[in-house]
Amino acid sequence: MNGQKNLVGEPPVLDEGWWTSLLAEEERARLTAPVRKPKPVERTVEPEKKFEEAHLPPVDWTRVKDLYQNDSIITLSVSGFNRGGVLVQGEDLHGFVPFSHLVGLVGTDPLERDNLLQNYVGQELRLKVIECVPDDGRVVFSERAAQAEPGKRSKIFNTLQSGQHVTGVVTNVTDFGAFVDLGGVEGLIHISELSWGRVIHPSHIVKLGEEVEALVLDITAERCRVALSLKRLFTNPWEHAVDQFAVNSILPATITTVLSYGAFARLDAGIEGLIHASEMPIAEGAPVKQYVNEGQRVDVRVLHIDAPHQRMGLSMRLDGN
Repeated sequence: MNGQKNLVGEPPVLDEGWWTSLLAEEERARLTAPVRKPKPVERTVEPEKKFEEAHLPPVDWTRVKDLYQNDSIITLSVSGFNRGGVLVQGEDLHGFVPFSHLVGLVGTDPLERDNLLQNYVGQELRLKVIECVPDDGRVVFSERAAQAEPGKRSKIFNTLQSGQHVTGVVTNVTDFGAFVDLGGVEGLIHISELSWGRVIHPSHIVKLGEEVEALVLDITAERCRVALSLKRLFTNPWEHAVDQFAVNSILPATITTVLSYGAFARLDAGIEGLIHASEMPIAEGAPVKQYVNEGQRVDVRVLHIDAPHQRMGLSMRLDGN
């Protein structure tokens, strides 16, 4: 990532609606995927139904809240699994453990995940409650959090504050962002907070198991959530783009995405612009992909800059013809 560290300015205030929208995809996968047991016995839930509707015993919410508030460790048995993780239950409670919170699955090949998750069925796991929402009938557990001593979560939340720099390990990369373990509390870097440039997928910026530094944006202790940012560790290159990149200046860039109508190219400063097919020295109608490839270094000419909307027009016709 390019740029200089930005130690000035207040991080944005994020409301619960922000959390709800960015976590919707993971929640949908957790609730709608079929629950399975090892072959030959297989148990499924209709896609539109929740785990709680799969003939599970009622939850003792008083006990769940006590476990959550005291950051206690409990041992539960794995009764099923889906692509998102495993279902666990005990005598008077049950819930879900996302695969990113299973110690043995961090960094594993997604193609092998089903087989690995199936092996968990019947095992007993030491867990902590990391999310408890009685109104939604949702209890989420973590094996990874249980590696920290009881009460560790409270200690971390008591020291975290917006604007703080923290270091953690990437435990899960999804389409909408990356989850980072801060030592007993999980933070989320939304895809919009990974880079000042355009991000095709979070996996292009961070990798599972990678240690990263991030900026704390928002803390919701009662929901055990921490919003993080990578890009806000650096100044926004768009703030000075008009002064730094004069129209008609020629600059080196890297092709990041090839499309039917052109290609996106990232300048070394970290911002991207669009090279329309008409601004490439190719025959009209010729496929763009036959002229440029992702990762290719090219020289481009700046056509126009719209910094407020973070848009830039580029050309590979360096002489203007």
